Amino acid sequence: MTEETFPTFEEDELRALFDSQDYVVDDEVVIPVLLTLRLGKPLLVEGPPGSGKTELGKVLADGLDTELIRLQCYEGLAAENTLYEWNYTKQLLSVQSDERGVADGASDDAGSVFEESFLLERPLLSALSNEHEKPPVLLIDEIDRADQEFEALLLEVLSDFQVSIPELGTIEASVPPIVIITSNRTRGLSDALKRRCLYLHMEPPSFERECEIIQRKVPTLPSATVAQLCGVVQRLRAEPLVKQPGVAETLDWSQALDALDAADDLSPALLEQTLSCLLKDAEDVGRIDDEMLTTLLEAGSKARAEATDR
Repeated sequence: MTEETFPTFEEDELRALFDSQDYVVDDEVVIPVLLTLRLGKPLLVEGPPGSGKTELGKVLADGLDTELIRLQCYEGLAAENTLYEWNYTKQLLSVQSDERGVADGASDDAGSVFEESFLLERPLLSALSNEHEKPPVLLIDEIDRADQEFEALLLEVLSDFQVSIPELGTIEASVPPIVIITSNRTRGLSDALKRRCLYLHMEPPSFERECEIIQRKVPTLPSATVAQLCGVVQRLRAEPLVKQPGVAETLDWSQALDALDAADDLSPALLEQTLSCLLKDAEDVGRIDDEMLTTLLEAGSKARAEATDR
């Protein structure tokens, strides 16, 4: 592995990286990410679903032209799914063919089945490998879905960027990966984990920022139309919904209307027919009656008119 790290990464370089990936950010995002690159510390990114947390890790990997190693967390996530496990089938076949032994009693000519060639790397161990051309981006996604036991397992990895394997010893990264940890805040995380990380809180974007995101991602939509769609979404977020639509939902809706060639004719019927792009809960869909449809369309029309007058 080359000794390439990012301690001298400049702010304008990072902004250019995000711009090249059409990822719209402000100072509240740029500075914590810059410090993560310079200091080599993990970045804990919290916020509601759809605020762009996972996309941040993907954009960094693409922009830095390095590997993205993603660990999707879930309840019951075990060590063998995150660190490593032994290839038992390969070990058994090797023993049966008299190529390897299983203990010190093996012949002098036989090796052990507890060697790296029999090791199956999982995301955490893979991120510590010294075979990457550049430090990879390790994206630990939705850590709040995993158990507290997994947090404890992470502490050694995040403290010293190393993993202890009883049969082999300690594997340590010569250059640590870039670690992005996301959380939807469905539960609190331990103080021990937080102390090891820099912190970034992300909220759904403002109207202006969301318009810019959609214009970049769906450039075929006129700016006035984008303003209308974002006006509807911003008004929808003011409602006490079970699941608020995030940027991902706004983007899905914009792409759907663009695919239907119907974005310039946002009627009550069309809005109702495409609500599934924005609302992903039956209770939320049930809240949208005729009065609410009218309210949403009025908010969209107002935003469109203001954009046209600029």
